[in-house]
Amino acid sequence: MRSATITRQTAETDISVTIALDGTGSYDNQTGVGFFDHMLDQLARHALIDMEVRCTGDLHIDDHHTVEDVGIALGQALAQALGDKRGIRRYGACLLPMDDALVRAALDLSGRPYLVWNMDLPTARIGTFDTELVREFFQAFSTHSGMTLHLDALHGINSHHMAEAAFKSVARALRDAIETDPRKADAIPSTKGML
Repeated sequence: MRSATITRQTAETDISVTIALDGTGSYDNQTGVGFFDHMLDQLARHALIDMEVRCTGDLHIDDHHTVEDVGIALGQALAQALGDKRGIRRYGACLLPMDDALVRAALDLSGRPYLVWNMDLPTARIGTFDTELVREFFQAFSTHSGMTLHLDALHGINSHHMAEAAFKSVARALRDAIETDPRKADAIPSTKGML
């Protein structure tokens, strides 16, 4: 089973992340940031990745360090669990509707991190959650997993729906990308011979 555990301690956060790529989408995520936990749950459930996240962060300052650092640790866990990426499909894409929101995610587990962000969330907050942190999470996650990630909001008027559609669309694209290609299960999906 492709799995990894990452621990990360700084003066701002203390994090443990465990993932299993060949899971069922079970999750137990506790960061102290309710909306973010809900988004991590969506990521696990729709990617069919088993995920447990524990984070104690400096929430008395704000949620920024918690969200960004979980993105870093989760990206590192994904990279470790994928290993040399032998046999994976590598690419994934999803066009995901959620009520008023329509979000497109396309990703490549290339080892070349890059984020293209075309998501203008219309409000500054979702409850008490700073909507700028959605981008911060995906920047950290894509950078530390070595993922090229494009996220585009094609429609949307509700920030909660748009943010949730982003997490779900990335999850569905990731599910496709990490799955074994039955036609090339023993090969690295690159003409270079490595990713």
